[in-house]
Amino acid sequence: MAMIMIAGGHHSCIRGRTTCHHMSRRTSSHVVVSAFKNFPSFGGGKTKTKKERPVVVPEPSYSIPITLLGGAAVSHVAFSNDVFAGLCGVLGAFLAFQASRVRFVFDDEALEVVIGAQETENAFVGGKNRWTYDSFVNWEFWWPGFPVLVYFKETQTKPEGQIHFFPLIFNGKQVYDVMVERCGPSQGSSPKK
Repeated sequence: MAMIMIAGGHHSCIRGRTTCHHMSRRTSSHVVVSAFKNFPSFGGGKTKTKKERPVVVPEPSYSIPITLLGGAAVSHVAFSNDVFAGLCGVLGAFLAFQASRVRFVFDDEALEVVIGAQETENAFVGGKNRWTYDSFVNWEFWWPGFPVLVYFKETQTKPEGQIHFFPLIFNGKQVYDVMVERCGPSQGSSPKK
C-alpha cells in the first residue's frame, strides 16, 4: 500500500508494520499521507541491485599449436623445407606452452590476462593486463571460421586507444560468447557453426 488515508485522527498502518501514522487537521476530515519511501524514484524503498556475473575462464585450446606442429612436420618430411619447418615448430611449441599457463579471466567488471594464478604486468605499455569492458571500443576474431587471433582496442591504457592482439589459445566459442555478453557484439566476426 503506497498511500495511507487517515480520517478524523484515526490510526492506519502500512502492510502490518508496527509503526502507525497519525495526523489530525482541523480544516479537513480527510488527510492523505504519502509513503514515498516505498518508491525507488523518490529515494527510498527497494532498489534494483545489479546481479553480479560469474567469473569465466575459457578452457585452453591447442588447435593452433597442433596445426603449426603438424605444418612443421609436413614441411620437413614432404618438402624438405627445414627453415619453414623450424619456424612453425618453434612457434607451435611456444604457443602450446603458453596455452598451458596463460588464461583470460572474465570477471564481472573486466578482462584480465593472468599467467598461472598471478596477475601480470604489461611488458609493452606498462600497467596491469586488466581492462574494463566499458573501455572496449571494438573487438574482432581473425578468422572466425578458425579463429587464430583475438583483437581488441580499449581506451583505458591510452585515451586515444590501445590495440591488443592475442593468439587464440583458448576455446574460441567460449571467448566469443563471453565477449559478446560483456563487451557487446563485434563489428564483423562471429564463429562459424
